[in-house]
Amino acid sequence: MTRRHEQIAEALREAIADGRHPVGGALPSEAELAERHGVSRGTVRQAVSALQAEGMIGSRQGARRVVLSTAPSQSFAELRSFAQWARAGGHAPGGRVLESVRCPARGEEAALLQLAPQAQVLRVLRVRTLDGEPVLLERTVYAGWIADAVQRLPGDCESVTQALYDDTGLVFAHGEHHIDAVAAGTVDSQRLGVRRGSPLLRVRRTTTTPEGRPVESSDDRYRPGSVVFTVRNSTRANPLARLGRD
Repeated sequence: MTRRHEQIAEALREAIADGRHPVGGALPSEAELAERHGVSRGTVRQAVSALQAEGMIGSRQGARRVVLSTAPSQSFAELRSFAQWARAGGHAPGGRVLESVRCPARGEEAALLQLAPQAQVLRVLRVRTLDGEPVLLERTVYAGWIADAVQRLPGDCESVTQALYDDTGLVFAHGEHHIDAVAAGTVDSQRLGVRRGSPLLRVRRTTTTPEGRPVESSDDRYRPGSVVFTVRNSTRANPLARLGRD
């Protein structure tokens, strides 16, 4: 059963999406929202916290929360799986394996995963959903040493990260991300429900264990409007590196 704060969070998302709370505008106060929905301020606080975790709203000490975006965001300040991020924002994550095959690593894959040339890897094509809607197509290459554990997982596994931790104790500790835009190819357009050639947000990532051993390399392509990535930096610490073309 959906809990009350989740219902309120979803109502706020809808109000932001349809412009009742426009980007740059302030949300009603906690007291106003509590009265409107007939709940305690603590319940409202849980609801708005979910939207803050998604990057849709921001807050300042002593000021009302301000709408930042109409789409959920994912921060690079911490390493989270897709399912962890989705649940933190009050969404229902899902997924389905479309293709899974063992084959020799290509040159770049072997280099990223620190494998010998032509070493065996597991290549997986997986579609990810938010609340039943396809939003992400993952092309993931797993190092051979973890391939058996990945293949034992059900095709509709909600969180590969959590399942591998539960089954093997594997911890995904570090990630390197490269972000750009690409045009949707035939497979992308079919699986994400967009026109061929539509712009997709692409995140290429390599994830390692706490000891620095590469686990996977992935090419993740997001449907337009499905997610916003948020990077917060300062003059003291800047997690971003601006690179030229590959």
